[in-house]
Amino acid sequence: MADALLALDNVTAGYGATRVIEDLNLSLGDTESVAIIGRNGVGKTTLLATVMGHTTLHGGTIRLAGQDISKLPIHRRAQAGIGYVPQEREIFPSLTVRENLLISAPKNPPADGWTEERIYTIFPNLKERRGNDGNQLSGGEQQMLAIARALMANPRVLLMDEPTEGLAPVIVEDLVRILMTLRDESGVAMVLVEQNSNVALAFAERTIVLDRGHAVYDGPSSTLRDDPEKLEKLVTVSV
Repeated sequence: MADALLALDNVTAGYGATRVIEDLNLSLGDTESVAIIGRNGVGKTTLLATVMGHTTLHGGTIRLAGQDISKLPIHRRAQAGIGYVPQEREIFPSLTVRENLLISAPKNPPADGWTEERIYTIFPNLKERRGNDGNQLSGGEQQMLAIARALMANPRVLLMDEPTEGLAPVIVEDLVRILMTLRDESGVAMVLVEQNSNVALAFAERTIVLDRGHAVYDGPSSTLRDDPEKLEKLVTVSV
């Protein structure tokens, strides 16, 4: 995609000498949302971590809005416009909800950017709990805070790793509704890694299936929704 907001070209990366993703290509358009699915251990988390700069890049190029960010440190990638919600959430447990949000706010936010009040319109539960410490929140509230904190930095791309993991079904429903709202109204491009294929396929019009560090499918989510057998084969394939 020539005008891709985020582009990975033949990226090989992992941890130290270990290579987890191999010659991977990915493009993400401005405001586009993409879901990434696959079995455990196939490289989904590593892919997001590589975009953010947490892994060893063995080859290939990562570009954001045409700029090569392959060698930028993590904080520079965040400043360039990449938001990251890790699987572990990593909120500050001894800070209040409000403090967790404000610590991510840039000194000079854009006029139409994310503010504390705008966050509360999307996450009303956080407004009610804004004076509570992070360790006083439920698992679902902590996940919402992790996403909200990433948005406060006004990213152009939001990477989310397994946001529904470990949450009760009723909480998952609430979180999915919020993600759909962000998808439709935020103007932020989003990459969702999700073990729950039903959630992933409902969230994004386009889905990438990974297996052993390779993309074995990159196409319409509707194709996989309409063909459960194809989906099952893709997520259990070995290449």
